[in-house]
Amino acid sequence: MALQRTVDKWKTKRWFTVYAPKAFKEAKVCEIPAAEDKQAVNRKIKVSLEQLTHNPQHSFTNVVIQITDVNGDAAHTKVVMIEQVYAYIRSLVRRYRSVASTVAKVSTKDNVSVVFKVLAVTRQRSTSSRLKGIRSEMQEFIKGYAKDNDYDSIVGTVVDGKFQSELAGRLAHITPLNKVEVRRLEVS
Repeated sequence: MALQRTVDKWKTKRWFTVYAPKAFKEAKVCEIPAAEDKQAVNRKIKVSLEQLTHNPQHSFTNVVIQITDVNGDAAHTKVVMIEQVYAYIRSLVRRYRSVASTVAKVSTKDNVSVVFKVLAVTRQRSTSSRLKGIRSEMQEFIKGYAKDNDYDSIVGTVVDGKFQSELAGRLAHITPLNKVEVRRLEVS
């Protein structure tokens, strides 16, 4: 009986260079191995936002990107989720402060279904009626904002912090706020 030759699977694989979406100037993220183009498509990669923007203030934010298509050895991606690191969220919540959080599932202008998880931290303890007002105002703002903007511009404004500052300005009349943060933004 003759022995069968086995081919090492790693020798059949090619390396694909993964590039960030256009919002992040298509920066090189990493390289991944795959035997075929089809195997690389739909893979998800978790990257620190600091790696994409080169801004140290973004070190507490992670971005999950998904490969949409492969051209040659270049893999192009889209943003699937942006989330804050749990330790950062815990550092915001302290004694003698109140927290109002909300989850809003909305559809954007270009019909992408998105889930916003937003957190607002007050400067001092607040009554439950004020926290309820903050939550309802956040829901209303998020629905209107998503209706007026497409997904790519929403991702850009969340990364820049413009979304958070607009929302904080809208909530300031209820009670003084210490921080408004998008805890998680994901495509559903």
